[in-house]
Amino acid sequence: MENKNFLAWSILVAAIIVAGALIYSTGIKNTPENQQANVGGVLPSVPQIDDDVILGDPGAPVTVFIFSDFQCPFCGKFFEETEHLIRQDYVESGKVKVVYKDLAFLGPESIAAAEAAQCAADQGKFWQYHDAIYTIEYNETKTIGNAENTGNLNRSTFEEIASGLGMNTDEFLNCFDSGKYTAEVEKDIEEAKAVMDRLSTPTIFVNDEIFQGAFPYSVFKEAIDAAL
Repeated sequence: MENKNFLAWSILVAAIIVAGALIYSTGIKNTPENQQANVGGVLPSVPQIDDDVILGDPGAPVTVFIFSDFQCPFCGKFFEETEHLIRQDYVESGKVKVVYKDLAFLGPESIAAAEAAQCAADQGKFWQYHDAIYTIEYNETKTIGNAENTGNLNRSTFEEIASGLGMNTDEFLNCFDSGKYTAEVEKDIEEAKAVMDRLSTPTIFVNDEIFQGAFPYSVFKEAIDAAL
């Protein structure tokens, strides 16, 4: 009887581990509530382009909005595995424009990184800066398993990135230190609250269709092709 009980408990524990692994892989870890990821839903309120930086042809027929947090490991996964392909296959051909929105809700380093990227936009370097931060965070996640709130997204790192991109570092640091874009980052967060039933990163809109989670490229390809 004891052996049977042990076997039953072993099966139960294994099932829990597998279920947990499946949840983690879809990006649920970065949601405030442990709910199933939203795939392909349509909400009554959708994001709007205001003073956001646009990647691609502003007149492109399809808009991909990306609500993301620079510290979020699943956002890094989306950046590395999917965003590059969307740019390559749709942005470069003029079919899609990409708009990045800051959903910086994982702590002070997230907010600081978002403000730094906005300051880079003043010198026309937003997307290069965006890519550099995600690359740093993605590599750190692979190395230590967690890049959230480790202290690596700090003023010195931001200055080093700016210098590496050939930016005027004095102008960049003046912008960053002044908190010039604190309100802008907060505005994006408030917009996220208005267009989502629950906050989650990454959240991607293909026009008015919402996807919450780091889903494979094929999911977005299908949605973009349908929108076109």
